[in-house]
Amino acid sequence: MTNCTTGAGKGSLSAKTGIEARRIIRAGEWSGHTSGTAPNHVQGNVAILPASLAGDFLRFCQRNPKPCPLLGVSEPGDPSLPTLGADLDIRTDVPAYRIWRHGELVGEVTDIRDYWRDDLVTFVLGCSFSFEQALIDAGIPLRHVLEGRNVAMYRTNIPTVPAGVFHGPMVVSMRPMTAANAIRAVQVTARVPAVHGAPVHLGDPSLIGIADLQKPDFGDAVAVLPGELPVFWACGVTPQSVVMEARPEFCITHSPGKMLVTDLLDRDLAFS
Repeated sequence: MTNCTTGAGKGSLSAKTGIEARRIIRAGEWSGHTSGTAPNHVQGNVAILPASLAGDFLRFCQRNPKPCPLLGVSEPGDPSLPTLGADLDIRTDVPAYRIWRHGELVGEVTDIRDYWRDDLVTFVLGCSFSFEQALIDAGIPLRHVLEGRNVAMYRTNIPTVPAGVFHGPMVVSMRPMTAANAIRAVQVTARVPAVHGAPVHLGDPSLIGIADLQKPDFGDAVAVLPGELPVFWACGVTPQSVVMEARPEFCITHSPGKMLVTDLLDRDLAFS
């Protein structure tokens, strides 16, 4: 078991492909956020649960496709996800993992081989990092990318649809934009529902239960400048919020902003 220290500062992981990013991460050379990594490659949020809870969680994802768009599900005990990447090992290929017991965060590590069990099922969910290159290509600047920060994420008062033991509030990610860029961002991201699709809210954060944009629940705060709107997308960190409510006996998730980088290309997910 290793602690999260290497590469955890500002900046970004420099990799051109998903497999290159995973091998750098597996070698212990990076444990920071993956925003801007392997441009045009799909990134995924991770939730790993005992098989006894996998059916409930699968239904939860099906009922909540905005925050939990499914990209892949493993077989019990199998650390590979061949539909998402060659030479992919979920136990080592995420920059940082969170270990949860009965809804309490008990550790954060860079390798989960010591925690692996034969009954564990991996769920990979779409991530908003995957549409960021499309926004940049559309001429929309992203402040957290420019500043080398993790995106800001917040728990909201927006309820998810329960399934079995799983329930709780939606988490959103926020990017400040001018009104014109916000309109364009809606158009761009609506084309990729597999990575959260269009925003769920624009403007006044108090309407969705956010008291202070400078105090995100996950990630790094960025300034919202005069003339800008905060734009909020459903976020794949929602399962961590749900785990805190449902309190399963054991669960592993990615650390917010530190994603699984897959071999899939963003263009494979888009549709018009």
